[in-house]
Amino acid sequence: MQTIDWWIVVIGVLITGLSTTIGSAFVYFIKKKHLPRLNTIFLGFAAGVMIAASVWGLIIPAFSYAAEGVYGEALSFIPVVIGFALGALFMWLIDVILPHEHAVTGEVEGIEAKSVRRSWKLFSAMIIHNVPEGLAVGITFGAAIAAANNPELAIDGGITVLGALALAIGMGIQNIPEGAAVSLPMAETIKSKHKSFGLGALSGAVEPVAAIIGIVLGNYLVGAMPWLLAFAAGTMMYVVVEELIPATVQEGETHIGTFAVLSGFVVMMVLDVLLG
Repeated sequence: MQTIDWWIVVIGVLITGLSTTIGSAFVYFIKKKHLPRLNTIFLGFAAGVMIAASVWGLIIPAFSYAAEGVYGEALSFIPVVIGFALGALFMWLIDVILPHEHAVTGEVEGIEAKSVRRSWKLFSAMIIHNVPEGLAVGITFGAAIAAANNPELAIDGGITVLGALALAIGMGIQNIPEGAAVSLPMAETIKSKHKSFGLGALSGAVEPVAAIIGIVLGNYLVGAMPWLLAFAAGTMMYVVVEELIPATVQEGETHIGTFAVLSGFVVMMVLDVLLG
């Protein structure tokens, strides 16, 4: 049995929530006139990180776990494809059911609830972003902990504690611009920088909670690891395709948005190679 560096796990779990709070604090420093272009850069970068994290940190390891299990290499795509689809479907259902408003695009979704204040609809949209990220980080740490405690579960291409940390750092890096991109237009909408920052910080606190749930799932449901990893990837990719990328072209800054996405992708890819 290997020794777990629990401080790495704790840091990884806390990074995501703290970085969202840091990003939300940008509301006090950035002027309104810079908002459109910065939103494009921030959300594009976040989208690139999440795409790379989904591929390197979740989908590729999911195939490795599936190939080592009952599916074998030839059928390893089955749990990955189905898990990915279930993750996307889960996020779609949340979109349809939970009343929320996207701060950047102004799109209102979910069951109509006139009694719900607009600030809380904006907060709900932030939660929809943050929960999948926290779950993804937690599931990878859970898989790494399970492998460290049970060497027979360690496989080639599986997740290590450092690999999970790479995903956590990537999520933390993208949460800073994402937190800023959401809190800045929110402040304009609800006319309160303090409330915008507070809601941003509160939404960030949700990620460590989701990460802890993910750790439990990843640690105790090792046999379902391909499904869990693919599910997490599906939830994240849904957020990217449904909101982040469309928001990057909201202001017509298509080239800036494109290079922001590519930059985020490269940063996450390098992180995974260095630590994973």
